[in-house]
Amino acid sequence: MANKVPFVLFLGMAGPVLGSTCEEIGTLDLDNVAITAAEEVPAGDYQIPDSALAVKLPSHCSVKVILTPSADSHIEMELWMPSTDWNGKFLALGNGGWAGSISYAAMASGLEEGYAVASNDTGHKEYSAAFAVGHPEKLVDFGYRSMHEMAVHSKTIIGRFYERAPTLSYFEGCSTGGRQGLMEAQRFPQDFDAIIAGAPVNNMFNVSAAQMHSMVSILSDQSLYLPPEKVQLLHNAVLAACESVDGVNDGFLNNPMACHFDPQTLQCSATATTDCLTPEQVASVRQVYAPVKMSTGEEVYPGHAPGFELGWRMLEQGAVPPTLQSDTFKYIAHQDPDWDWQTFDLDTDTRLALARADDVSSIDPDLSEFKARGGKLLMYHGWNDPGPSPYNSINYYSSVLNTLGGDQSDWLRMFMMPGMGHCRGGIGPDQANFLDAIDNWREQGIAPDSIESSRIQDGNVDMTRPLCPYPQVAAWTGEGSTDIAESFVCEAQ
Repeated sequence: MANKVPFVLFLGMAGPVLGSTCEEIGTLDLDNVAITAAEEVPAGDYQIPDSALAVKLPSHCSVKVILTPSADSHIEMELWMPSTDWNGKFLALGNGGWAGSISYAAMASGLEEGYAVASNDTGHKEYSAAFAVGHPEKLVDFGYRSMHEMAVHSKTIIGRFYERAPTLSYFEGCSTGGRQGLMEAQRFPQDFDAIIAGAPVNNMFNVSAAQMHSMVSILSDQSLYLPPEKVQLLHNAVLAACESVDGVNDGFLNNPMACHFDPQTLQCSATATTDCLTPEQVASVRQVYAPVKMSTGEEVYPGHAPGFELGWRMLEQGAVPPTLQSDTFKYIAHQDPDWDWQTFDLDTDTRLALARADDVSSIDPDLSEFKARGGKLLMYHGWNDPGPSPYNSINYYSSVLNTLGGDQSDWLRMFMMPGMGHCRGGIGPDQANFLDAIDNWREQGIAPDSIESSRIQDGNVDMTRPLCPYPQVAAWTGEGSTDIAESFVCEAQ
């Protein structure tokens, strides 16, 4: 790499000692890197692009970069480096869905905490997989290369700006970002010292196949469809049957694995009414809780956890599957923009998609290299997630333990979040500071035995709960308010 200079570590500094001015960073000559802008941004208000959110940011050096690791690559990234009070660390942020944009809101949050932060668009602009048709290198960029290239070059630029390398490098992401985090631990264990992987779609094409199968089945046979009032009926019945298991009536299940609800109890005895489910609707409910399997019995993807019902993604007659699901088959499996989703076949299309999944799937359970270099991996997943199943995260977590053997809690922990939907939202507490938790773990050796989560209603915190390392669950002590974390302890299931 051109113009490389040695890093010098300065100890005991209140703020960064700059090796290059921000403007000088713009003149760096790096292989496969084009720095298109580098400017010092004063402290002040910042409008998050394509958002109504405005925040106040500290002064920083903003660097815009285009990465071209292949002849067909065009990965746009941004790196923001605090002008003062840098904490000495680098934080990379992940994407969502098909990506196509930089995660500015997450960057703003990290910068405010003193991190040098970076994010990229994974090599395309549209929120679609259309980029993949005829462009295999762009699929590689989306799958894994963009994040690795960003990590490598960000560290180089940070080293030039501060004249010292980051002391620690972290990654944080949810959904596609969770997949990216696991991918980094598997393929490039040297990139990050600690990784936060939320609700990872680490087998993205599998979950797309499972969701397409569910959507197409119901669109093809509307007798399987549950209208909103019957979804509410189902959800109420699940809570009535299982909420008392944890002794707390809070509107969500604390431990869905202990729930053994039978939808048959809701089946109409005679004439169908709004207060019962038809046999076809009962079958539909059974299907959504069960693993999706091909005709051979091969499992494609696990089912959903009881309690998630209000987020069930069903489509009414006349609707079409969202691009997040259908694009896998249109643009990646078939490479055909004119592919008709109504021809979807679970067996054929799943196999066709998986034949192209090597660059996108992050399912390798052998994380021995990441572990050996002192890496820490924190996973989390909402129990009420209507997208990637929480059981999928449990399956991956278990596969790592089975591969490496025995207790791995000194470097790997997973936290299930009761009542939370996909990455955020839902009925339960959905706010938790995982970054502080993993920073304390990696830098100070303080493993997170519990992490406090909170729920915000009308701008105020109205509930806090401890998140417990799986397979522990938060159990009410029987004393104190069930709306405060102090009334709960983590216990084995």
